[in-house]
Amino acid sequence: MEHHPRKRFGQNFLHDPNVIRRILSVVDPRPGERLVEIGPGRGAITTGLLQAAERLDVVELDQDLIGPLARRCANLGALTLHNADALAFDLCALYPRGRLRLVGNLPYNLSTPLLFHFLDQADCIRDIHFMLQQEVVERIAAGPGSKVYGRLSVMIQVYCRAESLFRVGPGAFTPVPKVNSAFVRLIPHRPLPYPVQNPACLSRLVAQAFGQRRKTLRNSLRGLVNPWLLEAQGLDPGQRAEDLSVAAFVHLANATCKS
Repeated sequence: MEHHPRKRFGQNFLHDPNVIRRILSVVDPRPGERLVEIGPGRGAITTGLLQAAERLDVVELDQDLIGPLARRCANLGALTLHNADALAFDLCALYPRGRLRLVGNLPYNLSTPLLFHFLDQADCIRDIHFMLQQEVVERIAAGPGSKVYGRLSVMIQVYCRAESLFRVGPGAFTPVPKVNSAFVRLIPHRPLPYPVQNPACLSRLVAQAFGQRRKTLRNSLRGLVNPWLLEAQGLDPGQRAEDLSVAAFVHLANATCKS
């Protein structure tokens, strides 16, 4: 019996063969690589990943998808199924000294917390290829001065190089989502180009700066950063958050937490 997509899991299953081929082409899995697929669903790209890499771990929350997935992938390679919540899954426990390659079509309502959960484990991740809502990918990859450059842009780019690879229309999925999608590549920095001394401080500063993005830094960061400290960092208190580079945010946070 065919599995019906469940709204509570944010399930939109990929079915377009051209999109599937394109995903497999840009991921380019090879034998011996350690791939982990997040949210394989009905296995649209699972079979191709498994055949190319010869082994694959998948993390799937929906128990009803596990059996059909195992049957579909039988005899294609060494498939390890983890019926688990990706938000609580310990990737590094799979290969403590490995360099995992993450691939997946994330539920759009949980994409941001999932991304930050995976970046917390970046030490064991080589690269990430995810299907996300197009708007989210644009924000992730945006640079200073862009209207969509914001908290997500900074907090992802501190830890990764981000590249929007291609867009995908709603018709590639069932049920058809109400938004466009895009495929993104994230490559964790090793080492970080701008070392963060206090991640919590950086997160708080970036959130406050973009919380009222139309205000100047002098006003948006009031109570957290003194104007003289902005000037000491070579910044104009009259600038807005969208004018600051990732490096500037990191340097400002490091100085703020010292002062």
